[in-house]
Amino acid sequence: MKNIKDQFEQQGYLILDAFATAEQCDQLMERAMLLANDYKQSDRFSIFQTNNQSATTDDYFLSSGNQIAFFFEKGAFNEHGDLKSDLFHSLNKIGHALHDLDPVFEAFSRNEKTRALANDLGLNNHVLIQSMFIFKHAKIGGEVDVHQDSTFLYTEPESCVGFWFALEDATIENGCLWAEPGGHRTPLRKVFKRKEGGGTTMALLDQTPYDSSNMIPLEVKKGTCIVLHGLLPHYSQPNTSGRSRQAYAIHTIDSQAIYPEWNWLQRDAADRRPF
Repeated sequence: MKNIKDQFEQQGYLILDAFATAEQCDQLMERAMLLANDYKQSDRFSIFQTNNQSATTDDYFLSSGNQIAFFFEKGAFNEHGDLKSDLFHSLNKIGHALHDLDPVFEAFSRNEKTRALANDLGLNNHVLIQSMFIFKHAKIGGEVDVHQDSTFLYTEPESCVGFWFALEDATIENGCLWAEPGGHRTPLRKVFKRKEGGGTTMALLDQTPYDSSNMIPLEVKKGTCIVLHGLLPHYSQPNTSGRSRQAYAIHTIDSQAIYPEWNWLQRDAADRRPF
């Protein structure tokens, strides 16, 4: 049987069942609810969308790499700009420095088991650069378009690796991940850049289309860890079910790789720490 490094290099992702305990999953979900309850909505907030980059060009989004910031679903507001539901059930995600700024998320993100996994994958020089708590609420959890994580965390050479933790069962009905096995061997299509003078732009690198016919659903149980290569095309569909699909994700890069200043997420080198 191939070891996990060989499996990862062959298919571009790994599925590790029961990586986190039910207690750990519940603890993260409870902590996210507490953070959301303490959040006071102001004029500074973002609606998270992958298919409308103009919605992510505000200062709040661009400064969230060093913060615990809150992002709303596209369908959370009515025509008058008011929330249709309570604040908690209107949120898309919390990001992007939970792993550094919150003790509960830091303890989960930096632990012996994840460190051992990273070592088994040969990620000895990798550091954590981003984290996200994803709500995917019942009935409102939005679509995440097909993308490659290296589009948003570009390095030279390419080095981004994501660790996605299912805090609840993830099924086709509630919006599980879909991925293209072996798709990490295809080119990087786009990079998401800061523009001089403010805002962002999506720069096209390669016109190779994504092959949606090869995408398969990654239905997993609560506590599963899915490791994602930065070049692996993946997406998730809207959650139209009556059950949420909460998840937590961290993204890592090689500390020895070049991390351009035009990457949207900027953190001091001292803030990029290992597992």
